[in-house]
Amino acid sequence: MKILFTKMHGLGNDFILIDAISQKDLPPIGPLCKKYSDRRFGIGFDQALILRHSKAADFRMEIYNADGSHVEMCGNGIRCLAKYIWDRGLSDKKELAIETLAGIIKPVKSGGMIQVDMGEPILDGPSIPVNLEGKIMGYPMKISDRGFKITCVSMGNPHAVIFLDNIQSLPVDKYGPLIENNPLFPRRINVEFARVENKNEIHVRVWERGAGETLACGTGACASAVAAHLNGFTDRAVTVHLTGGDLNINWSVEDNHVYMTGPAEEVYNGEILI
Repeated sequence: MKILFTKMHGLGNDFILIDAISQKDLPPIGPLCKKYSDRRFGIGFDQALILRHSKAADFRMEIYNADGSHVEMCGNGIRCLAKYIWDRGLSDKKELAIETLAGIIKPVKSGGMIQVDMGEPILDGPSIPVNLEGKIMGYPMKISDRGFKITCVSMGNPHAVIFLDNIQSLPVDKYGPLIENNPLFPRRINVEFARVENKNEIHVRVWERGAGETLACGTGACASAVAAHLNGFTDRAVTVHLTGGDLNINWSVEDNHVYMTGPAEEVYNGEILI
């Protein structure tokens, strides 16, 4: 059989988007991801996004990591999904409501960019989930030969943010998987290594659960911004400099929601023959 897909990216965090509205009777996507996400033997992508009908919102987004795991939310992915919907005339609404495992997420057109209301950050340990009670800020962890202090945030998916003076030379591929799979995190965790530039800018490298180091992560940028403000390092509105580019994050005082603004790009259309 044939599966049509669109290759997209948000700041280099790349996806295949499969439109399950126009294509019927698709096979399970998760088991296909490990093969086709490989950048030498497949297409190459961090996540697969599946666009479906929704009974609770305008559309529904399913997300599968490169390893085939089904995950709750992807900030860069939802901007790409929104762009796909608007570009193909599937909706004329300026603001969309997208059903995800993390709840209803609302992307809106913002000039040439897309702003997403990511909702309120979750800071309670068991709700993130982390096997610790209460708010987790600066919690010490010994990982291999090094100690880290983690601040944990959920943006619909779990994140551990670590602030360091130098992230450029850090072997993220060494420490990232060890933290991701630590028993402290019952559903594994995304890891952000962050450096504070000033009150309005932070630099972040991301180890993404089930995908490895990625060029960008929307939920990771949001979690890093929240963690930076909680620790007193930054204001509530910051520019997050990721390896693939910048996202503007604003943790609003008015409604306690986190707003993420950034680009989405379509690269090409293709087909998988199974």
